[in-house]
Amino acid sequence: MHLKYESQIREPLVDGNKDYHQITEDIIRPIEAKPSKLWYIGFSISVALLLFGVYSVYRDVTYGIGQWNLNKTIGWGWDITNFVWWVGIGHAGTLISAILLLFRQGWRTGVNRAAEAMTIFAVMCAGQFPIFHMGRVWLAFFIFPYGNTRGPVWVNFDSPLLWDVFAISTYFTVSLLFWYSGLIPDLATVRDRAKTKFRKFFYGTLSFGWTGSTKHWQRHEALSLVLAGLATPLVLSVHTIVSFDFATSVIPGWHTTIFPPYFVAGAIFSGFAMVQTLLIVVRKVLNLQEYITLGHIEAMNKVIVLTGSIVGCAYLTELFMAWYSQNEYEAYAFFYSRANIFSPYGWAYWGMMFCNVVSPQVFWFRKLRRNVVFTFFMSVIVNIGMWFERFVIIVTSIYRDYLPSSWSYYYSPTIWEIGFYLGTFGLFFTCFFLFAKYFPTIAVAEIKYVLKTSGENYKERMDKVEEQKVEEFAHDYAH
Repeated sequence: MHLKYESQIREPLVDGNKDYHQITEDIIRPIEAKPSKLWYIGFSISVALLLFGVYSVYRDVTYGIGQWNLNKTIGWGWDITNFVWWVGIGHAGTLISAILLLFRQGWRTGVNRAAEAMTIFAVMCAGQFPIFHMGRVWLAFFIFPYGNTRGPVWVNFDSPLLWDVFAISTYFTVSLLFWYSGLIPDLATVRDRAKTKFRKFFYGTLSFGWTGSTKHWQRHEALSLVLAGLATPLVLSVHTIVSFDFATSVIPGWHTTIFPPYFVAGAIFSGFAMVQTLLIVVRKVLNLQEYITLGHIEAMNKVIVLTGSIVGCAYLTELFMAWYSQNEYEAYAFFYSRANIFSPYGWAYWGMMFCNVVSPQVFWFRKLRRNVVFTFFMSVIVNIGMWFERFVIIVTSIYRDYLPSSWSYYYSPTIWEIGFYLGTFGLFFTCFFLFAKYFPTIAVAEIKYVLKTSGENYKERMDKVEEQKVEEFAHDYAH
């Protein structure tokens, strides 16, 4: 069946003359080896950032939200900006896993495992911002819907902020199940290769007694399809609901129906950029160039240029509607507060336009799409641009209120707001370093699955078969 549908024109998904045993050796060996000095340095920096973030949160909880530079006009600042940014980062993993699995895209196999892990860690980072933004964090249990036994304690079911709680917790649960269920066969492989009792017990417990029987594989594939079916609408709904935090208000600059598709496209855009940032480093450090190929990098750059163009179209649509509606408040929000280079936050708007709309267009050139160093640089630029986007949407819409007395204040974050943000980076990279060291960063079983149809040695062999057929046909035709 695979022989029939696999195109010989497409480049191999696995480079080199690999067999099943060599794939296991290449991907599992880094787990069994001792961590390198680079790993220890990176891990130490991540833990240091995490500890600084913990102290920043301690300041907020102990002394109140006044530790942040929020005020009457700007009630949302770096906290909600970073919340939306991290939720966006978490979109690419489930999209690569779920939607590309349902569409039978073979190139996902090299990058899906690390992207799924990235999703889980990013959602863990995102969830902290609304919790600590509440100020009195010990009263967080009031946001949950209780029955009549607690009397008149009811949350507002009409608020998108509550919808966020349900959407993100569901998304996190399904993403975690998807990631972990895919890990089980590979954890069993690590268990079978373990040389110490602790490693055998640890990976044996995590692999749930996986034996690789036909029944296990049938259930594994059925579960993958069910979770993919559940995760696909979640990918689209989570950032749609996050956009409702703004779109259901009546504030100029927020009150717009374009936000749901625009936020989803932006989330995929920033998520794929973060996948590129992480995987280019992992690819180099763990010597996985033959599994995360230039073809994988190019495919993800194509998604980046597509979603970047969609986001650019959304920005221009917003400007057009601000002019076409003839609403003076919308026009003020867009043409003075944002697009005016001389306004207090004009630098953020034009930084956003350059990073998100102009710079990704270079990926129309195949040579640049396949340039690893350039791709890494561009992925960082895109994520900076997407942070600018969230900052622009939140702050420039509310920093000039209807009262002139509110105009004198220029919002800038305190060291504790910055520290909280850096702390989430510490959490993210601490988790990612531990994942890369103790778990297979590439799905071994799935790479083996595509090897027979998409490996370089198979492609070369099929090319020879095709050439032989052509020669035989030419010979028969000549006679």
